[in-house]
Amino acid sequence: MRRFSSYGPLDTDLHYYAPREELIAKTYTELVGDDPDKGGHYITVWAPRQTGKTWVMQQIVRKLRADERFEAAILTMQSAKTETTPEGVLEVLVTNLKKWFQRDFPEIRTWKSLSSLFAAPYFTKPLILILDEFDAMGEEFINAFANEFRSMYTERLNERDKPDGEKSCLLHGLALIGVRTVLGIENVSGLPFNVQRSVHIPNLSCQEVEGLFRWHARESSHPVEQDVIDRLYYETGGHPGLTCWFGELLTEGCEDYQPPTSRPISMEDFEHVFLWAAKGLPNNTILNIISKAKQEPYKDVVLQLFRTERKLEFRYDEALLNYLYMNGVVGVERDGSELHVKFASPFVQKRLFNYFSIEIFQYIGKVRDITDPAADVISGSRLHIPALMKRFETYLQQNRDWLLKDAPKRKDLRIYEAVYHFCFYRYLYDFLGTKHAKVYPEFPTGNGKIDLIITYYDATYGLELKSYTTESEYDEALEQAAKYGKQMRLPEIWLIAFVEYVDDATRQKYEVEYVDQKTGVRVMPLFVETGR
Repeated sequence: MRRFSSYGPLDTDLHYYAPREELIAKTYTELVGDDPDKGGHYITVWAPRQTGKTWVMQQIVRKLRADERFEAAILTMQSAKTETTPEGVLEVLVTNLKKWFQRDFPEIRTWKSLSSLFAAPYFTKPLILILDEFDAMGEEFINAFANEFRSMYTERLNERDKPDGEKSCLLHGLALIGVRTVLGIENVSGLPFNVQRSVHIPNLSCQEVEGLFRWHARESSHPVEQDVIDRLYYETGGHPGLTCWFGELLTEGCEDYQPPTSRPISMEDFEHVFLWAAKGLPNNTILNIISKAKQEPYKDVVLQLFRTERKLEFRYDEALLNYLYMNGVVGVERDGSELHVKFASPFVQKRLFNYFSIEIFQYIGKVRDITDPAADVISGSRLHIPALMKRFETYLQQNRDWLLKDAPKRKDLRIYEAVYHFCFYRYLYDFLGTKHAKVYPEFPTGNGKIDLIITYYDATYGLELKSYTTESEYDEALEQAAKYGKQMRLPEIWLIAFVEYVDDATRQKYEVEYVDQKTGVRVMPLFVETGR
């Protein structure tokens, strides 16, 4: 029976996979050309890690090798990552060509000799060459390859009417696979690599994710409830590596979870697995994303994305956003006539939220004395949220100097809004740290919205963290909070605003219960004064 596999290219004989026939056919045509007699194309294939780039291109190579018109190869340039000289990089390519085709190729030491590898007597038919991990090399070598491939492309066009045996270059189609697109890369001549098309490998669709689990159910007679599939797709955004990782955990088990044998995999099973996935297990995709997000100067952008007063506009030409986008930290959404940045998926955002809340606040001091019953906050199996917020405000003001001494700051030296959210989350986690309480973040939109959910005994409390600076933004925040409360099936929700200063008159004006006429949900606004 097949298994889910989340690491490395899939084996179609052993693993569940989405056929992606339309994507494969489109990319195949991009390589060989609409009319192969008039030449193929040079393309870049890009997507974040563990999204199936290599697997898609492997399927294309299989198809090409069955076509007697072409020779085809897929080679990895990963070994060139540590090379520091042109000779070393070129040796990696030549060695890979020898291994793949099982024939001799000349040792070349200069870039101008590169085209000689793709001509007679080494090839007699047009070649489709796919170079995986192309962007693993240093920028200098990427530029040098781009120079030569551009020259080969032009040369091939000029020799289009010649028989194959008379052409000086038989590189018919070329695919460069990597995280980046290699679009517009600059080289010493100042010329971009402008001869190629760009193919983006998208995440799996909702239907493709469902297809994987329906396939599993047919083979194993072990169904997965639809709610589980829907939630999994929501959390991962269809990221192939993360989708299959959750598939592994749900169907094979992990730590103290074993999949049920006499009933379908349910939401209870998913929540069990999700706890381990969110807090207790390593995942290469997530570790790679965190490694990118925590680096300066990208860390500042990521912290900005947690702010709630407004969304961040996406521009491909902005270098920091481009890097985060290419590496799967963030995604893009269209909002009317604008493009906005969002986190790549809710699960990615939650893992980053957890990471930064711990990194910034490894120690937050004593939040509650062991002899303190907290009767103002806890009454039997119920919580009094206003008293809880007042306690946090007092704690923050009393400990601010040492607690926020090393907190990340914006250019204007103000502390990032997200820092207060991280601190509040850690405070709640420690203050309510009993077996009856659970605190977890939710991110309904991927940007501009953070909610903390508290479950205490059988009660659920929704706290939406929001910033606003105008009356209209305040009114809109009330309406949005009510909508989210309805989605959560909560009769009431708390709207928490972190502000540097608030006077009594402002509290009296704005800390007033609001009942939304459309949803019937009660929204209770509360301010938390952070100080400057």
